[in-house]
Amino acid sequence: MELYLDTADVGAVKRLARILPLQGVTTNPSIIASSRTSLWEVLPALHEALGGEGRLFAQTMANNAPQIVEEALRLNERVPGLVVKVPVTAEGLAAIKTLKSLAIPTLGTAVYGAAQGLLSVLAGADYVAPYVNRIDAQGGNGIATVAELQQLLERHAAQAKVLAASFKTPRQALDCLLAGCGAITLPPEIAQQFINAPAVQAAVVKFEQDWQAAFGTLQLE
Repeated sequence: MELYLDTADVGAVKRLARILPLQGVTTNPSIIASSRTSLWEVLPALHEALGGEGRLFAQTMANNAPQIVEEALRLNERVPGLVVKVPVTAEGLAAIKTLKSLAIPTLGTAVYGAAQGLLSVLAGADYVAPYVNRIDAQGGNGIATVAELQQLLERHAAQAKVLAASFKTPRQALDCLLAGCGAITLPPEIAQQFINAPAVQAAVVKFEQDWQAAFGTLQLE
């Protein structure tokens, strides 16, 4: 299973990369825009925050296939190994097919349905990103969509991975993993919630209190 952070916050990546088994960082235009920093500055900084390792994802902005391909080539040249995110529109599908022929890795993004996601993979995408919480917000069932997409990939495109995205709770992410997802990307605040359970901290405090009362120290003696 591959775990990514969905952010352009370099500080958060540095902090969490120290403790989490991260495979890399995903971004999108909204995330980059919120950072108020050029994409070409953010991506190297994120790579450095990962210790010079890990996979980065960045999205094209064009709306027609030739320009999407042109932007993808530019991203690939400037950031070797980067996975290019392409929205799964009609033009996006055409671009993914071309990029596959050029051996440029892609992720089909802005996916709101299992069939839409499957088409992106059949066109050549290496990853496909269903938007779990956004599907829920539109009255759908994000987890069910992920489960359907995962089943479709297992039957028809086992070489690709579902990279589930758009989470508001840790439970949504866990349910995606239970559905068999090969990858998830978490906002830093959701990733932090996995390791900041109040009951865990309370248990640690109780251990310390008991040990201190018995031995007068918090060291192993």
